Amino acid sequence: MAYMEPDAYGAMHGDGAPVTLSAADEQKHLLSYAPLVKRIVRQLNSQVAGAIDRDDMEQIGLMGLLEALRRYGEPDAAFGSYASLRIRGAILDELRRQDWRPRAVRQHSHKLRDAVRELTRKLGREPSEQDIITGLGLTPEAYQAYQLDESAESIASFDEVLQDSVGHDSAPSPEEQLMVRRSLEQALRGLDEREQRVVQMYYEFELSYKEIAAVLDLTDARVCQLNKAALGKMKAVLKST
Repeated sequence: MAYMEPDAYGAMHGDGAPVTLSAADEQKHLLSYAPLVKRIVRQLNSQVAGAIDRDDMEQIGLMGLLEALRRYGEPDAAFGSYASLRIRGAILDELRRQDWRPRAVRQHSHKLRDAVRELTRKLGREPSEQDIITGLGLTPEAYQAYQLDESAESIASFDEVLQDSVGHDSAPSPEEQLMVRRSLEQALRGLDEREQRVVQMYYEFELSYKEIAAVLDLTDARVCQLNKAALGKMKAVLKST
């Protein structure tokens, strides 16, 4: 999802109404944008621990793509950004519908979250990755799983705010595009440089945490932490605008 692009949310066509596509055109565009679906599925699949079979995720993503085509009309240069949001939304909706995190996992995550808050109060600062691993007696693998779980929650929550920002039933009008673009620019300005890079690589270039970690020379868990912090800040800004 191209946060950095000036026309990131698409444009209406002609007199402001989407152009209706023929069945043949829909199939052509589905094939053309199928790699986008695969990239988003690959990205999300690494964060949901196989809760949905990858092939099933791709089918759900293709349905999101088809819905985007029918709402938007003939794709233009900005369609990919609009479609990305719809594809991700369709997959995240299905994950929520299936309650993809077992209750025991959710309860364990909440306990760890409370423990991290207590550690933060005790230290008087934001604990480092090593502080948390040592202070809570976690293995690096357990910490990684905790960060992925926390980040997945943040992503789902943030995407809901974005869905609300651009509307659910049609492609955004030029006025809505401008408002959302300005809100996102304002939200991005509130991030530090490294958080901006993580958000850009995750949403614009659709890289996985492992790929971002390799680029920035960080651990996967640290990338999760940065993404969660960035999305929290941006969500607060978007909700206030």
